[in-house]
Amino acid sequence: MSENREIEAKVLLSQVNYQRIQQTFPLKARFRQQNFYFETPNKRLKQAKTSLRIRCYEDRGECTLKVPEQQQWQQRFHESRELNADLTLAEAHALLAAAKAGNTITFPGIVGQYLAAHYPDAPLKLVTWSKTDRSLLSGPDQVELTLDDTSYPDGYRDYELEIENHVPAVIAKVQAELTATFKLTITATNRNQSKIGRAFKHQRAL
Repeated sequence: MSENREIEAKVLLSQVNYQRIQQTFPLKARFRQQNFYFETPNKRLKQAKTSLRIRCYEDRGECTLKVPEQQQWQQRFHESRELNADLTLAEAHALLAAAKAGNTITFPGIVGQYLAAHYPDAPLKLVTWSKTDRSLLSGPDQVELTLDDTSYPDGYRDYELEIENHVPAVIAKVQAELTATFKLTITATNRNQSKIGRAFKHQRAL
């Protein structure tokens, strides 16, 4: 279990720029993950700017709740409080199977504790999913870059760069360098777009 403050720059990329960045920096790790997103029938999580997911890797799972930080350190980049509870892959699959069957499920650890305290009578439903091929790269100044190639239920596919660091000035410096090197265009429509928002936009009935 863990709880941490997440500060990151998120930029949607063209496939060409995704491939150029991929080929430029040393690869640290590459893996696939599946994300399964939950919501209440009246969208209480969205209204509270909160997201809930179960994520499955090849060998393990986890559930994550992202909630707004009450005292933000900055305003430029995406910032949230992230609560995580570890799952075995069998536990993750069992929870998802129960959710797909329409059964009420209980999330473990600090995720379940937060939900019980803030949404005690709100049924949580599995609503949509996405699949991501993720690459971790050693970027400028040894700052880790995350590149995501994500597909959605309706067949849509997008590419994203994430720069996460606990020092906002470091994020700004690396983002400026990448913007200049790869001639990135960053606008309100392609920056800080949440994965869950895109998954809901491209969802289909489960």
